[in-house]
Amino acid sequence: MRTPFLALISGALASVLFTGVAHAAPPSYSPVLTKNPVYKTGALELKECDEQPVQSGDLDGARVYLEFLMDCLNDSWSRQLAKKNIPFSKPGFEVIAKPGARTSCGRFPQGAQAIYCTKNRKITFLLDEAILAEPFELFLMEVLAHEYGHHIQQLTGMLRIVDNVKGKSKARLYDESRRVELQAECLSGAFIGSVWHSLGRREFDFRYIVKVAENGYDFRSHGKAKNIAWWLKRGFDAESPSACNTWAAPKSRVS
Repeated sequence: MRTPFLALISGALASVLFTGVAHAAPPSYSPVLTKNPVYKTGALELKECDEQPVQSGDLDGARVYLEFLMDCLNDSWSRQLAKKNIPFSKPGFEVIAKPGARTSCGRFPQGAQAIYCTKNRKITFLLDEAILAEPFELFLMEVLAHEYGHHIQQLTGMLRIVDNVKGKSKARLYDESRRVELQAECLSGAFIGSVWHSLGRREFDFRYIVKVAENGYDFRSHGKAKNIAWWLKRGFDAESPSACNTWAAPKSRVS
């Protein structure tokens, strides 16, 4: 999830009139989205990331876990973007314990676990009771790597194109939202896959988060549960952003 996506859905979408029927021809997208240099950077090179120990209900431990994980993500993606001379900068990062906290993109939304704010390029992560109940599962890593995926979309110019809502129909806005979110899911999987063998985890641990995604809810803005799971696994298997070009994917994979 990212913002100003939330404002876009609640505000811009509400003001766009959806007229006519869907066109038979597939939508066309900017080359920044379909042919971005990041797709040609190869496999992620960072192969080791030390997970910090964390116990159930331990907010401070989970915060430290995420901070160490941020170091891995910064290291991995800075190397990756350097391959194509794409300027890199680290995202901001903060942890909150309750929803509703103020961010540069408004109040932290109900129902979100984490958000990426494009205004100040900052990730805000909610460490609530639900995720702290099972902090040893891969959810902490998967969610943070997903939001970091939005930062990569920002650095590579993709979000600048998507956030320009002028002249776009309601259907187009939802389509682009799904492609953004599913791509971030794939980038998350690519990072996890690249460091997987250093984590010392069972194969079940990754299969579990894929199964949870697969059995989750369908969201018009984020895609069907089966597609969320599919893109997560696709990135994991490829360990590369080359697998994450949702802008060239058929409609069935981004619905």
